[in-house]
Amino acid sequence: MRILVVDDEQDVCEILQYNLETEGYEVYTANSAEEALELPLQNYSMLLLDVMMGEMSGFQLARRLRENPATAQIPIIFITALEGEDNMIKGLNIGADDYISKPLSMKEVKARVAAVLRRTSAHQPTYTNTPTNRSSKTLIFEGITIDLETKVAAIDQVPMLLTKLEFELLLLFVQNPNRVFSREEILYRCWPKDVLVLDRTVDVNITRLRKKMGPYGKQIKTRVGYGYYLEK
Repeated sequence: MRILVVDDEQDVCEILQYNLETEGYEVYTANSAEEALELPLQNYSMLLLDVMMGEMSGFQLARRLRENPATAQIPIIFITALEGEDNMIKGLNIGADDYISKPLSMKEVKARVAAVLRRTSAHQPTYTNTPTNRSSKTLIFEGITIDLETKVAAIDQVPMLLTKLEFELLLLFVQNPNRVFSREEILYRCWPKDVLVLDRTVDVNITRLRKKMGPYGKQIKTRVGYGYYLEK
């Protein structure tokens, strides 16, 4: 798998490149967001982005990636010296799949990279009789269509710009309409067991998914004290 590290500190790029290459990844580096934008980003399996860089920050670069259908589902991990829960939540709101604080532990970086790639690349959905299967690789729920082969979800035939995590959350709800999932169960099903995630992270991602679902977003209901469900 090809990974792009974007950081304005050359030594950080070199350290990450060396350590990730020992894990078998094909690793490339860029020293600015502007330099990264000159690359064929759609060809990478993951991006590791520093937040504080030159004129364009990692947050700004991530927004551009999420707005482009060709790169909208590429996993992003922010690596930053910024501290505090607010910065982490901001990164998650933009569409990050994970967030690692500096100084870096290479053992932690390797584990988180592997976990995100495992979650986003090896997700194997199961099929149910509801919603209707148009084909073995397509699910339909009212105006929501999910193509399991291309990993593209559409609302009234208009493709949605979803991160891979958002795609998995939507798939979980669409496959199980009217079933209430607790935050703990959502974490268990959509996040790997070896990644520590706050319950609030689930709320952030659900809110983001609702907004992207347009008129259908209101069908993801909150059952106070229990969790979330997709109302049929």
